[in-house]
Amino acid sequence: MRVFVTGASGWIGSAVLPELIGAGHQVLGLARSDASAATVAATGADVLRGDLKDPVVLRAGAAGCDGVIHLAFVHDFTDFEGAVRADALAVQALGGALENTGKPLVVTAGTPAVAGRVATERDTAEPGSMAAGRERNAALALATADRGVRSAVLRLPRSVHGAGDRHGFVAQLTATARERGVAGYVGDGSSRWPAVHVRDAAHLYRLALENAPAGSVLHAVGDEGVPTRDIATAIGGALNLPTASVPREDFGFLGPLLALDQPASAAATRELLGWEPVGPGLIEDIDQGRYLSP
Repeated sequence: MRVFVTGASGWIGSAVLPELIGAGHQVLGLARSDASAATVAATGADVLRGDLKDPVVLRAGAAGCDGVIHLAFVHDFTDFEGAVRADALAVQALGGALENTGKPLVVTAGTPAVAGRVATERDTAEPGSMAAGRERNAALALATADRGVRSAVLRLPRSVHGAGDRHGFVAQLTATARERGVAGYVGDGSSRWPAVHVRDAAHLYRLALENAPAGSVLHAVGDEGVPTRDIATAIGGALNLPTASVPREDFGFLGPLLALDQPASAAATRELLGWEPVGPGLIEDIDQGRYLSP
């Protein structure tokens, strides 16, 4: 299968491309800059130069391939709604190019938070939550199943971790702890984050591309819920810093995420696709020093 991948040079794309190529697929990766193009080419993938905000390029990339994995997202938390709008246009362009072909389209969203229990693949994000915007775009993708697209949504947890993570939430928490001299959590630290190793997430993207039925919602969750106090304690131990409760305002946009209990399950995904995460858990990754490098 020839697969068009947006976000091909990013953190998750850097794991998805080798996963696809290692399984015998050909890859066409979207690249905005010379540096991104070099990163994509180094994996053995072909390069399509263009921008996530260019629907003509996106449609051309999708139309010339046998399937699409949409990873790219503008991670600008100063204008998150603008990023969500750009993503919606991208999803519409990619889905439109695949209509009436039966080809797969796998788009990315986030696992939702459900008050009082573990979220499942059947749950949706609360209106007004940070996950709600991408959930709307996921619904756009799933709607293409009625127009001849084998669409699926793969929801990622709060932490997609592993060696080389420099921009994810745990990397940001580590940088904040190093800067302030304390590894912090919000409240009593009992709020839980789901997590997955990046290689396990990449494997699920491939399984979804190859086998997910149209309209599938999937959860890439290894750890169902790691208490944020445990995350802070692991970061503090790795950096030899104390651990303490910190006002959520001190974490900026991460504050509300740290305060929210949001465990998630992948039981239905595992049953549907036979996916079994095998990578180390989040705490093990931190304990092994994956986040020590500035």
